[in-house]
Amino acid sequence: MDLAYRLHSFLRPTPPAPGEGLRLGIWQGSGTAATPEAVTENLERLETVCGLAAAQGVQLLAFPELYLSGYIVTPELARRLAEPVDGPSLQRVAAAARRHGLALACPYPERARVAGEERFYDAIALFGADGALLRNYRKTHLWGPDEKLCWSPGYLHPQEGEAFTVQAVNGIGVGLLNCYEAEFPELTRNLALRGAKLVLIPTAADTWALLSNGQRTDRPYPDVSRTLIPAHAFGNDCFVAYANRCGEETVNGTVMAAYLGNSIICGPHGDVLVAARPESTLLLADCIPSDYGPSHPAGTRYHEDLRPELYSWERRS
Repeated sequence: MDLAYRLHSFLRPTPPAPGEGLRLGIWQGSGTAATPEAVTENLERLETVCGLAAAQGVQLLAFPELYLSGYIVTPELARRLAEPVDGPSLQRVAAAARRHGLALACPYPERARVAGEERFYDAIALFGADGALLRNYRKTHLWGPDEKLCWSPGYLHPQEGEAFTVQAVNGIGVGLLNCYEAEFPELTRNLALRGAKLVLIPTAADTWALLSNGQRTDRPYPDVSRTLIPAHAFGNDCFVAYANRCGEETVNGTVMAAYLGNSIICGPHGDVLVAARPESTLLLADCIPSDYGPSHPAGTRYHEDLRPELYSWERRS
C-alpha cells in the first residue's frame, strides 16, 4: 500500500539507547470504518506504516483510538467487528511488531468474557518489539451516550486486574490512556506516580460526527492538544502524546465523521516537541527524560510536595 503523508520529526542523529529514552512515532491518517473490509484495509495500512517507522528508527509506534475498526460504530457493529486480544487481527499486529522490531500500540474493539458475560471494550493492545503482548488496556471513562451504548467500562471486575499500570518499552515506563481520559488530570498523574515517563493517549477527536440518533454533533470536540496535554506533561514531569485521526471517515462510501488532526507530542516542561497539521502525518520525536531538569528553582517537584491526605474526591451537589 502506497501512502501520501508528511513527516514531522524532532530527532537526534541516532535513536535513544535502552533506558535513555524512546523514539516515538504517531500515525495520523484517515480511512474507512465499520466493515470487515475496512478492518483489512486498516491492517494493511498499519503494516505499511510499521515499515516506514522502522526505517526511521522508531521504537514505539502508536495509532488512533479504535484504529482497526474505525471509530464510527454502533452497538451492532461493535459486536460484529470486535475480537479477542489474541484474535486474528491482533495476531497480525503482533507479527508486524515482531517483523519490524518495534513496539506497537494498536487500539481496537475487544470482545472478552468477563465475570461470566460476554463484554465489549474500547481497548488498546500494546505489543513489544518481539511481538509479545505487554498490556491490553480497556477504556475506563467512556464519553457521551454513544460510547456507553457500545462499550463496557474497563476494570469493574476483579479478574481484570489493575486499571492503570506502566510497561517498559526500551527501558522507559509507558502508560496508556484513551481519548476522553486525556481530560482527567488524575489519570495522567496516577500513571506518572507509578513511574510512567511517557503517557500515550490514542484519541478520536472530531470536528463533527454522526450520532446514533441520526444527528450531527453540534460543535467540534474540544481541542485539548494545546491546553490540557501540555499542562498534564508539565504537571507530571513526563512526556504526553496524543494520537488522533485527520480528514474524513467513511462507512460504505458515506462520510460519517471528520477529525481534527491535532496529534501532538509534549515534553516534561509543557513544550511541544512536534505537532501535526490536519493531514496524513507520521510524527516522530525522541522522548529523553534526561534532556529536562527541574521546572522550578531549588529542585522543587510537584510529586514530592503532594499531600494526598488532604484531598477528598467526594462529589458535592
